[in-house]
Amino acid sequence: MKSLSFLVFVVVTIFCWGIYGPVLHIGQGQMAGGEGKASLRPFMCVGIAYFLIAVVYPMVVLKTTGEKGQWSMGGIFWSFTAGAVGAIGALGIVLAFKFQGKPVYVMPLVFGLAPIVNTFVTMFMSGTFKQASRIFYAGILIVAVGAAGVLTFKPTEEVKKESPTSQIETSESLITLALFRQESDGGQESSEKPVTQDETTDKPDEDTAKEDPVKEDPLKKTDEEFKDEVAKITAALGSEKSKPNLFIIALCIGITALSWGAYGPVLHKGQAKMGGGRLRPFLCVGLAYFAIAVIVPWILLGTGVFVEAGGWQHVGGVFWSLLAGAAGAVGALGIIYAFNFGGKPIFIMPLVFGFAPVVNTLTETVSKNLLGQVSPLFVGSLGMVIVGAIIVLVFAPRGAKPKPANEAAIS
Repeated sequence: MKSLSFLVFVVVTIFCWGIYGPVLHIGQGQMAGGEGKASLRPFMCVGIAYFLIAVVYPMVVLKTTGEKGQWSMGGIFWSFTAGAVGAIGALGIVLAFKFQGKPVYVMPLVFGLAPIVNTFVTMFMSGTFKQASRIFYAGILIVAVGAAGVLTFKPTEEVKKESPTSQIETSESLITLALFRQESDGGQESSEKPVTQDETTDKPDEDTAKEDPVKEDPLKKTDEEFKDEVAKITAALGSEKSKPNLFIIALCIGITALSWGAYGPVLHKGQAKMGGGRLRPFLCVGLAYFAIAVIVPWILLGTGVFVEAGGWQHVGGVFWSLLAGAAGAVGALGIIYAFNFGGKPIFIMPLVFGFAPVVNTLTETVSKNLLGQVSPLFVGSLGMVIVGAIIVLVFAPRGAKPKPANEAAIS
């Protein structure tokens, strides 16, 4: 029974990677205040979570107990590169959701395509293309057909529009008032005290004011509050009209699949150059995430180069985005410990890539009440993606001396 202890960590990874997409999707929506999907701030939360789990934790373990291997410049370079492509892949997921992609089909496609990229990169690095069998290529074909079916028969969530007429009227009135305020400010630059409503017009009737005590006079808002309200309504109207951009979503899925597919072989090379250690390369991955997913977005937002709806005041969005990053990092750590406890890539990776999409789909369909929208064709297509990915992993050419090319976890 001791030999099967690695399965505990496999289950942890399956669960963590299975909920990653749906949780991040919630975080992006709440971070934007319900107006579309935020991108850079949730991405920063993912990077912060990775820093805590993939940098702080390995540093503590290396300091207290240590592990085999040693630091090397080559190992640092390849491990940092692996972290960089992992972070780019995470950004691809964020952008896919930003352009109205849904976890119910985005994540299964990533889980189906990434192993294929992983295997081809490994074959290129080991020079084993000639050893690929017909079953291996049949698995790739099955994934391709299944992926097309997932996109074609994906369940769609009904969009509920709340009082579009009132939103348009409110938007028009706010824009009119914005122009009025702009003209008023331009003519009162020399005056320190702005002209109040009492000085320009008669006092409003008390009965009329009592009819709508909740409505606040936009003229009494500060400039920042007024601009924020206009931006929110404009974003709301824009998000209602926007539809999923399948081309951009597919492009983002492809970027993530390429990045996360290359992650494993590149990180494995970093591990080899560090004497087989795993926490040292994992620490480099965390540093790369921190640089790309925290520092770069912080600069873009701080300098005003990139502006997006929402902000850090949406605590729920921060929480869910951090939770998504933690799920991704814990899943990657789970793979590392699965190998440490005797698990083999030929068993572990098919289990992870086979069951994580199932957890993802169940989580998304149940939480969004989409069970009634799931068609047998979608389920069949999803099954083809999973089975095809497993076939690719199991029948991938290994060469004369099998190398655990899939040891590194996809972030």
